[in-house]
Amino acid sequence: MVDILIKDARIVTLNSSRQVIERGSVAIEGERIVAICEEFKDKADKVIDARGKAVLPGLINAHTHLAMVLQRGLADDMPLMEWLSTKVWPIEQRMKDKDCKVGAQLGCLEMIKSGTTCFADQYFNMDQVARVVEESGIRGALSYGMIDNGDSKKREIEVKISQDFIKDFHCKANGRITVMLGPHSPYTCSKECLMEAKEMAKKSSLGIHIHVSESRDELKQVTEKCGKRPLEYLDSIGFLGPEVLAAHCVWINDAEISILRDRGVKPVHNPVSNMKMGVGVAPVPEMLSLGIPVALGTDGAASNNSLDMFREMKAAALLNKVHKMNPVAVPATAALEMATINGAKALSLQDKIGSIEVGKKADLIIIDMEKPHLKPMNNIVSHLIYSANGADVDTTIVDGRVLMEERKVLSLNEEKVLELAQRTSDDLISRLSEKR
Repeated sequence: MVDILIKDARIVTLNSSRQVIERGSVAIEGERIVAICEEFKDKADKVIDARGKAVLPGLINAHTHLAMVLQRGLADDMPLMEWLSTKVWPIEQRMKDKDCKVGAQLGCLEMIKSGTTCFADQYFNMDQVARVVEESGIRGALSYGMIDNGDSKKREIEVKISQDFIKDFHCKANGRITVMLGPHSPYTCSKECLMEAKEMAKKSSLGIHIHVSESRDELKQVTEKCGKRPLEYLDSIGFLGPEVLAAHCVWINDAEISILRDRGVKPVHNPVSNMKMGVGVAPVPEMLSLGIPVALGTDGAASNNSLDMFREMKAAALLNKVHKMNPVAVPATAALEMATINGAKALSLQDKIGSIEVGKKADLIIIDMEKPHLKPMNNIVSHLIYSANGADVDTTIVDGRVLMEERKVLSLNEEKVLELAQRTSDDLISRLSEKR
């Protein structure tokens, strides 16, 4: 007897051979996958009939700022540094604990409904985010965004907040919450702040989540300040290593790509955000060609304006094709890998999630393929990347727990979350207007 049996599905495993089972079953006991076969003979407490549907690993959003969903649509069509200094940072200065909690609830709701089962988040008031992760049932690699701008007193505060966050939340919620160190970037963190984060990560065997080389302005700023390009600078101070998750990596050259490979750094491509902010195109094909497991992220909803990883996979494939004027620059399979197994590798969770294999965690999504835009069924991976969207997700399972079934979210009160999110955003905007 198993807990859940998903039967008669197309199974896109993302295992080492990238096997696709045209008609099969996935059996779940507790939090793990215990069988993958054409026909499962044993009984199950719950049977999910997946005829006409596809089962694949839950998608992994490897870089976002969850509570920024409250800023969706508030600051569009602006250059990055102007966007940050005149819109985002003033709003963030007025955000309270309760705002971040509501933003996290809305973000988790959106991700569950669009097939994301694990995400890497860097922001502030992260204790609120962690509590929502526990409540919603999703999986999160969470980091407090450290910014000291060379101020030693501010650095002490940032370090203390990070230490407390590690102590309070690492490996909580049955291990669904993992904590990373989150120095924001080389241009907002001093060398001392960066190295303190590095030492804390080493001491506690944690990952590090950082923004690197997102824009030409950042490249110029760091080069003038440090005498080296951002990745060269981080390498020169001994910061880089396989524990580092490097978001963006847009303005990097061949030498820096080699540094990423040699140090085992995990880059995260954020195509929609990068396009919307007009900052450039990351050299994804070059990184993939060197065997670097590029992951995929949405960035925050203020600069995307969505957390839908299906949109992100399509954008990753298409952007790199047109940029290189090469239709095979990032094939559909590569885009799917970026959002699944590569994301798992980026978070050092490849032994637990990212593919459908016996013994791995039951983080799965079921896609309804009986839609006009998904017919005729000729190539399942092609359809998932170029035709599907987050609204095609029928069921979301994390850690063996069904979080959404037949589009109904079970772990959060959707109506209440949507109502509260609108009210909170309206209040945030009014606060911003009052203090100008």
